Amino acid sequence: MAAVSVAAEWQLLYNRYYRKPEIYSMQWNVDLTRNKIACAPFGGPIAVIRDDAKIVQLLAESALRKLNIYNSAGILLSSTRWDRPGGRLVGMSWTDDQILICVVQDGTVYRFNIHGEIQEPNISLGKEFLEQNVVECVFWGNGMVCLTEGYQIFCISDFKNPNPCKLADPLLEEFPLCMAVIEPQYTMYGNVEVLLAVNDYVLVVDEEGVQQIGVGMGPFQKMVAAQDGKLLALFTHDGRLLVRSTDFVHEYIDYTYDNLRLIRSSLPEAVEACIDAAGHEFDVSRQRTLLRAASYGQAFCSHLQRDLFREMCKTLRVLNAVRNYEIGIPLSIQQYTNLTAPVLIGRLINAHQHLVALRISEYIGLSQEVVIMHWACAKITASLAIHDAALLEILLDKLKLCKGISYAAVAAHADKNGRRKLAAMLVEHEPRSSKQVPLLLSIGEEDTALMKATESGDTDLVYLALFHIWQKSPPLEFFGMIQARPLARDLFITYARCYRHEFLKDFFLSTGQLQDVAFLLWKESWELGKNPMASKGSPLHGPRIKLIEKAHNLFAETKEHTFELKAAEEHAKLLRIQHELEVTTKQAIFVDSSISDTIRTCIVLGNHRAAMKVRSEFKVSEKRWYWLKVFALATIRDWDALEKFSKEKRPPIGYRPFVEACVDADEKSEALKYIPKLSDPRERAESYARIGMAKEAADAASQTKDGELLGRLKLTFAQNAAASSIFDTLRDRLSFQGVS
Repeated sequence: MAAVSVAAEWQLLYNRYYRKPEIYSMQWNVDLTRNKIACAPFGGPIAVIRDDAKIVQLLAESALRKLNIYNSAGILLSSTRWDRPGGRLVGMSWTDDQILICVVQDGTVYRFNIHGEIQEPNISLGKEFLEQNVVECVFWGNGMVCLTEGYQIFCISDFKNPNPCKLADPLLEEFPLCMAVIEPQYTMYGNVEVLLAVNDYVLVVDEEGVQQIGVGMGPFQKMVAAQDGKLLALFTHDGRLLVRSTDFVHEYIDYTYDNLRLIRSSLPEAVEACIDAAGHEFDVSRQRTLLRAASYGQAFCSHLQRDLFREMCKTLRVLNAVRNYEIGIPLSIQQYTNLTAPVLIGRLINAHQHLVALRISEYIGLSQEVVIMHWACAKITASLAIHDAALLEILLDKLKLCKGISYAAVAAHADKNGRRKLAAMLVEHEPRSSKQVPLLLSIGEEDTALMKATESGDTDLVYLALFHIWQKSPPLEFFGMIQARPLARDLFITYARCYRHEFLKDFFLSTGQLQDVAFLLWKESWELGKNPMASKGSPLHGPRIKLIEKAHNLFAETKEHTFELKAAEEHAKLLRIQHELEVTTKQAIFVDSSISDTIRTCIVLGNHRAAMKVRSEFKVSEKRWYWLKVFALATIRDWDALEKFSKEKRPPIGYRPFVEACVDADEKSEALKYIPKLSDPRERAESYARIGMAKEAADAASQTKDGELLGRLKLTFAQNAAASSIFDTLRDRLSFQGVS
């Protein structure tokens, strides 16, 4: 009898069997004839609002309309007062992500979540609707088309990116009998197509134009396109239901085949059929009957996918859990497959069914993080009366269930809801500094953020904290905060040295590091000297000198920088003298040269008085003075002055520099004035050799009785055979005398 009653539920329609099982006994008291209804696909929620296009008798209800949202079992999820401007409610539908779309006459689109909360901003279809009201809407997935009083069609392809566009003018003279849409993903050019039933045919309207199809088949009272956009169901005026391809051209042919085989040979197929049938069954007892049969049969099958039975059992446990009337999502197995488990989990948590979502995630091996995160954020929003410390314990008890969960994200939600103390307490449990530090900064916990950043050792995080605090805090407060943290202090100094000298000087002054301020001032003087305007006697040298003098004064206040003190003093003095020289000579060749170069340049220019002044100011030694003057006079080839200088008194550096200066200038005759005055015979020999006088070099060398010197001198005259023989003869004589 049971088998007969089950079979009796199925009815044959053409070559397919269908049945209409009752899933729930609805828990509401709603008169569907008095209301507009919008049912979400995949067992989603149901939106109900009194139809203001109908004249209905108000019983015990208020005149103010309410938008009620139920689950699929008729349990009320939310209720909100409908007081939206814009005229009569024309159309209502759910998007793929379960946002309720409500379109009113003036083209305004209002959006609500499943909790009846308005989603900002509202969407407007454009100025065209200010003159023409919307009279009908057809929805799909995340889009819709609207027909206006002027028979014009407008489209929004995606509510997430609402850019209304106008379709081609269908040139109607009266309203169509019905409308349907073919979604963009199923059309040839990827644009939505609108089907309008007019007279005894159908108009296909898109952005490019209008096409007439199905002439003579109508008139049609209702049209619905199949999910894949290939077939169209049409209900005619005389009560017939037609199914045609959407282009009204292609025909479909079904072939039937015999299954008249013995059960033994078809046992694997029978087992799979039982498993598949159990999946399509809503009644739990029938599921068990079919699965028991499949379990019995698969024991005799050697070539059956063993995972098929186990996966079906898991799937049915999930489906049965969400089909429970308290959850109210009566998904079929095909809908569940199309929707996918992660999307189902998302819908459960949006409906605040966190416990079921968590258990399903754990059961099928999905990450529980998204569920726990959503629960934690919802708990914070709904727990305004619970103290921070108590709420923290509640949150931590669940958050610790998921390893690696983002405490920082939950803390950010707490801060967004005005619970800054709770946010600070939560972020303490975030192990990742990269998430912890930015949030601490955003909630005003700058000191803690800087501490966490420095403890992490991540210089990028430290700089992030530094720049944030730098912008918000008074300088002295900022200086005190970084002074206690060496890493933060050193990174700040490194940055400020390159880009913020003035601020860095303030920092050093606040911490008593006067020598560091002095070094910065000195560096600034050099940077100022690189300015092209600081040449040719520019007055910019004045500020440079003042900077160095300030550095000198700061060095004077410390005891450990006597060298820098003296150097700064002499640098400023030298720069001042060089600046004066450039002004008087009108030649930009003195500034930033050394003391020696300054003296040499003065002598070369013939300004001996200035050279003597520099010598006196910087206490240049007599030997150094002689060296500088000898080579300076040789540079300008003033041989008379050089000779006169050599005779003023016996030179403290000897006569060798005079010889070298003349030889370098290729003046042999001038060199001969000084070579005889060299007291060391080796120096005389080498000097004669340098100007090519072999005999004189040999005579001087013979006084040294140094064979090695004779060898070196011979190499000097290697290209001159006669000169080489002189040195050979001299070496032979020394060897005979027993001198090596």
